[in-house]
Amino acid sequence: MKNKSLGQTTDFDLRLLRIFKTVADCRSFSAAEIMLGITRSAISLHMSDLEKRLGMRLCQRGRAGFSLTDEGREILKLSETMMASIEGFRQQVNEMHKNLRGEFNIGIINNLVTQPKMHITNALEKLNRHGPGIRINLSMSTESEIERGLMDGRLHVGVLPKASPISGLDYTQLYDEKSYLYCSEKHPLFDYDGEPDANTFSQYDAIIPTYRMTADILDILQYFNGTASASDREGIAFLILTGRYVGFLPDHYAALWQEKGIMKPIAPQQLCVQTEISVVTRKGRRPNSILELFLNSLPL
Repeated sequence: MKNKSLGQTTDFDLRLLRIFKTVADCRSFSAAEIMLGITRSAISLHMSDLEKRLGMRLCQRGRAGFSLTDEGREILKLSETMMASIEGFRQQVNEMHKNLRGEFNIGIINNLVTQPKMHITNALEKLNRHGPGIRINLSMSTESEIERGLMDGRLHVGVLPKASPISGLDYTQLYDEKSYLYCSEKHPLFDYDGEPDANTFSQYDAIIPTYRMTADILDILQYFNGTASASDREGIAFLILTGRYVGFLPDHYAALWQEKGIMKPIAPQQLCVQTEISVVTRKGRRPNSILELFLNSLPL
C-alpha cells in the first residue's frame, strides 16, 4: 500500500482503532464478533477501511488464520498508548469537576424564596455538596440591577421575570409565576365578587411598582388611582396590609396572608397574570465550570 498520513484524527478513526484493538486482543474476527456485537463482514469492512486510511496492512486473515503484520503490531502499541492518554484526559477532566474551586455570583429578585418549585435552592445545594472550594455569593436585587451585573460581569447568572428582555442576555425559562391583584381584609373590595369594573375600581388606590412589570399588570392597574409606589414585592405587601391599597403579588408570596384570611385576590378568575421567570446569562460569556454545573442542575 502507498504511504499515507492519517491527518486529523476523528471520532470515526478512534472507533476503527478500537475495533482493531478488539480484533487483535481476540486474535480472530469470529471471537471479536461476539465482543463487538457486529458481524464478521462488518468487522472486515471496518478493518479494510482502517488499513486504507493508514495506508498499510495491519493483519493477515484467511485460511491460515489471523496474525498481525509488523506494521499492525506497531499500530496496536501506538493505539493503546493513545487510548490510555484519552482515558487519562477524561479522568483528569472528571477530577477537575470533582474539585471545582472559585466564586459563584448569582443575583435573584426579591421574594422568590416562597416559590414552591425550589429549583434554585436545589441547584445551590448541589453546588455546595460538590465541594468546599465553591464560594456562593447571592445578592437579592431588582431586575435592572441584576441585568447590569450580568452585562458588566459582576454576576455569573441571574433569576428574574422575563418582562422586557435585553438583547445582550440569554433568557431560559425556569417556571411560570402567577400573580393576582390583592387587597387586605380591611379593604372595601375584600368581599367583592363581581366582574372587573373600571367605574368601581376607579374609586380605590393602587400601588404602582417602580420595578419593571409586564404590560398586562400595568393595564389592569390603570383602572385604579396610582397613589403609591413600591420598589419591591415586600413593599407592595406592606402597603396592601394597610387596608388602603390594592396591588399585584405572586400567589406563592401572598399565600401565608391568604391562608390566615387577612389578604385575598380580587376577581381571581379575570385578574390573573402569568409571568415567565427566567435563568439569565450573558451572551458570549466565557466558559465557567461552576456556572455550567449550576445550569445543568436546573430542569431547563
